[in-house]
Amino acid sequence: MRDGLSKDLITRVLGAAPKWTLEELEAKFPPRQLEEGAFVTRFAPSPTGFMHIGNLYGALIDYKLAQQSNGVFMLRIEDTDTKREVSGAVEIVKNAMASFGLQYNNDEKYGPYYQSKRKDIYHSVAAYLLEKGLAYPCFLKPTEMDEIRKKQTAAGFATGIYGEFARDRDLTDEEIIAHLDNGEVPSIRLYSNGNPENRIYCKDAVRGSISFPENNEDLVLIKSNDGLPTYHFAHLVDDHFMRTTHVVRGEEWLPSLPLHYQLFRTMGWMPPLYIHTSTLDKIDSETGKQRKMSKRKDAECNVDFFLTEGWPTEAVIEYLGNILASGYEDAKMKGMVKNYWEYEMKPKKIPMSGALFDMKKLEWWAKEYIATLPVPDLVKFVVGWAKEYGSDDNKKQIADIDYLTSILSIERDNPKRIRKDFITWKQTLNEIAPFFDFLFVPNKEYEYNTDALREFIMTFDENDDKDAWWQKIVCTAEKLGLKPGDVAMNLRVVMLGRTNTPDLYFVMQVLGAERVRARINMII
Repeated sequence: MRDGLSKDLITRVLGAAPKWTLEELEAKFPPRQLEEGAFVTRFAPSPTGFMHIGNLYGALIDYKLAQQSNGVFMLRIEDTDTKREVSGAVEIVKNAMASFGLQYNNDEKYGPYYQSKRKDIYHSVAAYLLEKGLAYPCFLKPTEMDEIRKKQTAAGFATGIYGEFARDRDLTDEEIIAHLDNGEVPSIRLYSNGNPENRIYCKDAVRGSISFPENNEDLVLIKSNDGLPTYHFAHLVDDHFMRTTHVVRGEEWLPSLPLHYQLFRTMGWMPPLYIHTSTLDKIDSETGKQRKMSKRKDAECNVDFFLTEGWPTEAVIEYLGNILASGYEDAKMKGMVKNYWEYEMKPKKIPMSGALFDMKKLEWWAKEYIATLPVPDLVKFVVGWAKEYGSDDNKKQIADIDYLTSILSIERDNPKRIRKDFITWKQTLNEIAPFFDFLFVPNKEYEYNTDALREFIMTFDENDDKDAWWQKIVCTAEKLGLKPGDVAMNLRVVMLGRTNTPDLYFVMQVLGAERVRARINMII
């Protein structure tokens, strides 16, 4: 530790006097008044593009831990990397969270929740570190740091600003003033006392206690170009003053854990409990091997894919919940819980190795979910998707809500034999397309028995109940020396152009006498 800087010099180094003392910040952001055991979590994305399915996976853990413990779930936008920020990315994140039902509670008392608006807070903490000699102003230029890296690489040393390579860590006040008088703007670096030969023990909620070499690098806390903090410093300050209890993040951050523990210990603060999640993987269609999901290769990597393609958001949540909560599927199949929100997720059971995301398995969850929906809800979801994402044809399909409802009601009145052929809202509309004359395509390849069609149409009456309707098919078959199933198959292909359809009687009831006669006459 070096000698601390005077308040006047700190003001010059930071460009302005700190707005608060550390004691004032502690009073401004007091411990939350929550019941014992409540989790305070945060989803903290950077606005650098689309929302990744891995982001949704992590956010679901954050939300679930807070929800089941009567805690608090926050959304914090980590927008200090101004060079990579993408316009509209924050709205993409917020819309995705709303679509998947992940409601956050950003209490204004602990805000603001954009890191770019918390500069005064970071500078106030940096001022404390400068005053205590735990940080220092660094005037190294990018070209000078490049030269240091080259020398380190040539000598076989680890790269970075540390020890003898940290040129400015022990500058005198006079030397600092000289740099400032020369118009130079410093970064603020941690004055690290770590020794890589020593081990630091950190706790991860999934992996347990892990040891790492201590950090000895004087990492940047406040950047010189814009005065904003680095991720490492911002997360330290924000998680302390937002009173975060648990931090969920990807396993790629594990190497940073000793640095973050060091920062919390430097400040004398209790670190949150970290949960480092595994990557979401898939089976590569070309190699057959498991690999990490790729933004470049996999459309389903983008959360927006599930919205535009019409996947039921609750089914996606159910499937992700099944991946991250061991035992959930079994509990649901046994009727112990109705959905993922009723199941207690235990951090220790979150997968430590690559969790497999299988689209075929998601299809199963989607089919099961849609099968449980009452018809009015099914209609509502299909209509809602078509209005926002559907094609012009899809919008025509939902124009007559009564007709759409009658189509979607087929084979949904028997809970023991409910149909499970609907997967997404988009696929549902594609599946029922033949019910609409403007989308119906007659099957011209099927070898029809036109005599059977002529015979049936002569006796067809849409007012017949199912028994009377079937008896007419039987009579037609007997008259022509056919099997009833053969006659029914002819009618099935005539009605919808397919050999596999829902219950034929109800199909014809929904189509109505006019369409039934028109489609039969089209063939004969």
